Amino acid sequence: MPKTLHLVSLGCTKNLVDSEIMLGRLQEYTMTDDPDTADVIIVNTCGFIEAAKEESINTILSLHAQRKEDSLLVMSGCLTERYQQELQESMPEIDIFTGVGDYEKIDELIMKKQSTFSPEVYLANEKADRVITGSGYHAYIKIAEGCNQSCSFCAIPSFKGKLHSRTIDSLVTEVENLVAGGFWDFSFISQDSSSYGRDMGLSDGLIDLIHAVEAIEGVRSARILYLYPSTTSFALIDAIANSTIFQTYYDMPIQHIDNQLLKTMKRGFGEKQTIALLEHMKSKPDAFIRTSVIAGHPGETKEHFGRLCDFMETFGFDRFNTFAYSNEETTAAYNMEQIAQEVIDERAAILGEIAEQSTRQSLEKMAGRTIDLVIDGESDEHAYLLSARPLQWAVDIDGEILVNDTSDTTISFGQIYRAKITELAGEQLLATVIA
Repeated sequence: MPKTLHLVSLGCTKNLVDSEIMLGRLQEYTMTDDPDTADVIIVNTCGFIEAAKEESINTILSLHAQRKEDSLLVMSGCLTERYQQELQESMPEIDIFTGVGDYEKIDELIMKKQSTFSPEVYLANEKADRVITGSGYHAYIKIAEGCNQSCSFCAIPSFKGKLHSRTIDSLVTEVENLVAGGFWDFSFISQDSSSYGRDMGLSDGLIDLIHAVEAIEGVRSARILYLYPSTTSFALIDAIANSTIFQTYYDMPIQHIDNQLLKTMKRGFGEKQTIALLEHMKSKPDAFIRTSVIAGHPGETKEHFGRLCDFMETFGFDRFNTFAYSNEETTAAYNMEQIAQEVIDERAAILGEIAEQSTRQSLEKMAGRTIDLVIDGESDEHAYLLSARPLQWAVDIDGEILVNDTSDTTISFGQIYRAKITELAGEQLLATVIA
């Protein structure tokens, strides 16, 4: 009888790529959704902020309570890397600990029942036999590891290290291999994608990568996630907008807009320059702009917060996420005078309401438009409706559109259709397939 595997991937899409690498090394196992019957359980953890740490620990303890006797419980990823000694001393429930350097060795670690932490962060490569999850046409491509920024609130460089980019040849080969396997839509990701290639001497490496991907036959759509203000050039914005393959999609977390707070956050870029970049993005036809902001960073006064709210209300972001500040050891902000948690929570709630309004305004503008969308399957929540994603939107991030009329078109899931958005019903866009 084949051995069974239950894997839980927590946190970001960069973690998901690492989880898919592990699945590629464990293809002799049969995947199961039932942890109580699995021979091996792997939790690829997130250790970015307090809420993510709590989710990782709670998930581990819940799975331990369910698992069968003689199964192996493996804890991998960022949280394990960040707190190696503490977790090994305090969590006897775990059979194997490993961090962010040994994803391609996971089969060996399980076979030997051995914990290990490599000194180097694992960098994805074109040779890995990766198992793509969640889609038969879309894949994430990790272009780099680590980060050269020194943001006051972020602990990632302390356990992921400095920027380490993959070569363009490596990325092109991976995309070509995936295209040969039927994939045609790609999201290129890293901690700071606009810095891609700087460690290899490339001044605007992401533009070079865009051109290289455009030359790959079979790639029909792509987008870039996680730009950084001070490393995003006007030329890069133009290259994305002018591309025939890459969507005019800009995901650039700004974190704040007040000059003093940006300086406190060690963002390396001020209000004027940030707004200039955003306005240049906004000038591009049919541009989609996403960002993230932090509520309650040390030093944020009522005035600073008010300026942030005013900007987020008026700029017209298509989507933005709000993070309540989390005080993380090893960061520059850790020993700063902290804002009371109830104030942080209150400010995050206010920004959350603005984000909902911003999203609704973006959706309202789409009513009546004709767009390309991918129909992914039947809707989980609405009977007789199909779940679709505008080709421009990021997978699992920007939402869905419901198709309520196919115009008698024969539908194949995972394919592109021309559709007209007919209305916004409540918070949900409805569309009719026209071609």
